[in-house]
Amino acid sequence: MTDQTAKAAPADIPRAKVDFLPLLLPVVLAIGALLLIGSPTTWLTLTLSALAMGMMIFVIASGMTLVFGLMDVINFGHGAFIAIGAYLAMTVLAPLSGWMSTDSLAMNLSALALAAVVATLGTGALGMLFERVIIRPVYGQHLKQILITMGGLIVAEQALHAVFGGDQKAMPLPTGLRGAIVMGDIALEKYRLLVVIVGLVVFVGMQMVLNRTRIGLLIRAGVENSEMVEALGYRIRRLFIGVFVVGSGLAGLGGTLWALYRETLTAGIANDVMVLVFIVVIIGGLGSVGGCFLGAVLVALLANYSAFLVPKFALVSTVLLMVLVLLWRPQGLYPVAKR
Repeated sequence: MTDQTAKAAPADIPRAKVDFLPLLLPVVLAIGALLLIGSPTTWLTLTLSALAMGMMIFVIASGMTLVFGLMDVINFGHGAFIAIGAYLAMTVLAPLSGWMSTDSLAMNLSALALAAVVATLGTGALGMLFERVIIRPVYGQHLKQILITMGGLIVAEQALHAVFGGDQKAMPLPTGLRGAIVMGDIALEKYRLLVVIVGLVVFVGMQMVLNRTRIGLLIRAGVENSEMVEALGYRIRRLFIGVFVVGSGLAGLGGTLWALYRETLTAGIANDVMVLVFIVVIIGGLGSVGGCFLGAVLVALLANYSAFLVPKFALVSTVLLMVLVLLWRPQGLYPVAKR
């Protein structure tokens, strides 16, 4: 009886092995940069600055990697939501100039929080419309997706020109976030520290939703096998719409952070960052939030270090990083989508 029970008992489900090797890349890069730079204070300043840039890139790219990985949609119009989110934030902050110019950090953060919420919700709503009108007719047709989403980006930029004008707009930081916190020879810019906190909150929140909730389970299952999710009775189409809305909202939030980082705003504000976003999505692995986070940190660190050490190399450093990663792991650091 005991032998029969032992034979009938199911085998333990093997645990997925955690791949720690890609996590060593930013550590090795940082140590190598420290040896080349020589000055620990300069290295720390560059590293913290890079982390702030990396968090902004991650916030923008995280929504795109989900859309890319889950929906199999190549959305070149993602940059439109970055610009629209930034303009929505500017529209909210304009009447709140008193809150922005006061020395009260609480009022400064309240104004920024309100602008960020409006930008996120506004671009999320536009994302729902964009998915219904532009994306839905071209599911599964990558060439048409590229053409039609590029067209959507051009239309959005021209619409912003028509509404707000083609001149460069000022997007100043609030008084309480100007300057830096000085600790000895180290200067930590206040706004960059805030951006790092926001990026980490977004990352932890996405990881919690994807790994600890039912909707996250469905999203991850949809990345692996959308047909099976539909066969189990779940409305994968509604899930697609929700993911696209969240991705668009994150682009709007990232656009707000990026505009404040630059302190200027134009309709083409997304042009500079979108190349980095695509590189991060490819490096991280389609559909992988963790890979996207790691890729954003790597790209930002390499860009900052190389700009300090060899400025001309900085122009091609991120592309070279992508090439080297793909030669090592053609599907990215942490691939999820098996397409």
